[in-house]
Amino acid sequence: MKVLTTICRWLVGLLFIFSGLIKANDPLGLSFKMQEFFEKWGMEFFNNYSYSFAFAINIVEVLAGIGIIIAWRPKFFTWLLLLLILFFTFLTSYVLFSGKIHACGCFGDCLPLTPIQTFTKDIILLVLVLIILFNVKKIEPLLSSKISIGILLFTVVATAGIELYVSKHLPFRDCLPYKKGNNILEQMKPPLGSVADSILITTKYKKAGKEIEIIGDNFPNDFDSTYEFIEGSQVQKIIRKGNNTPKIANFSLTTFNNNDSTQAILGQDKKYVLLFVKEFKAATELTKQINLSALQEIQKKGLQVFVVTSDVEGAANIFIKDVTFFKCDVTELKTAARVNPTYFLMQGANILNKVAAVDASNLLN
Repeated sequence: MKVLTTICRWLVGLLFIFSGLIKANDPLGLSFKMQEFFEKWGMEFFNNYSYSFAFAINIVEVLAGIGIIIAWRPKFFTWLLLLLILFFTFLTSYVLFSGKIHACGCFGDCLPLTPIQTFTKDIILLVLVLIILFNVKKIEPLLSSKISIGILLFTVVATAGIELYVSKHLPFRDCLPYKKGNNILEQMKPPLGSVADSILITTKYKKAGKEIEIIGDNFPNDFDSTYEFIEGSQVQKIIRKGNNTPKIANFSLTTFNNNDSTQAILGQDKKYVLLFVKEFKAATELTKQINLSALQEIQKKGLQVFVVTSDVEGAANIFIKDVTFFKCDVTELKTAARVNPTYFLMQGANILNKVAAVDASNLLN
């Protein structure tokens, strides 16, 4: 039993470390996923704290994984793991059985899993944690107390450091459809071999005082003008879910006068720059926010700059020399630019480079 417990400890520990680190690479992504849950549960007041929750959860996951592997205070870390896996199992079961959320984001965007895969994974982990719990008295620490504490403190500092860095400089590994090397227009197309949703339409009519439901185009042989259509009775039902949703579904570059310029901008052959700004700070902070000196150097090299924002009101009070403003869906902005603001070096629809504003001087390198 001791060997089985050791195997379970290592499996659970490594998986928690992996899960925590892969989400620490993009804590904003986890915070956005949390906001989805909050909105479904009517708890939008927690949205302002979602990033802090995500930041802390990632640290705790990695810490719990390290703790159970080195077996320092095994009872404490086993109970911590049990609480975490019960919480995660609740979330994945909600995703699976409610159908209100597409995915739980357990491994972030770098390793997307289906709801049934994530739920199954959590059930297996729950069993493994329970095996550890029932044999916790047989677990012996691998290292001395001082070394163990040092490793755990380093884990907290290192994981927090990763999260702070990527929140300022962009994730180390970009797993989103707007990553460097992708073509935005190609990402806006349905996947190859995909199929649309299979939809069944039902409609209700009245004839001779009786209500008749007609499914699809299966009209009765005597169907004529004596059948009276019941307003609002037509219902569309998805009988088989398709898989033709493009990776980029709602991206557009629209002028403030509501003229769609997406194809015109992405269809040009020359190089240019898209500057994504989710929201504008005060005009006095603008120079630092967008790294104005780097932007001016980019313009001196003959590249046209387009500012893409969801903050139309804020943009109306901002003046940036020789740039054109477009508005874009805020969800797409959050996906395209994890850091506010972010520079894209483009050629046509191809993303040649992508850097946070703080690193804008490296955009053309």
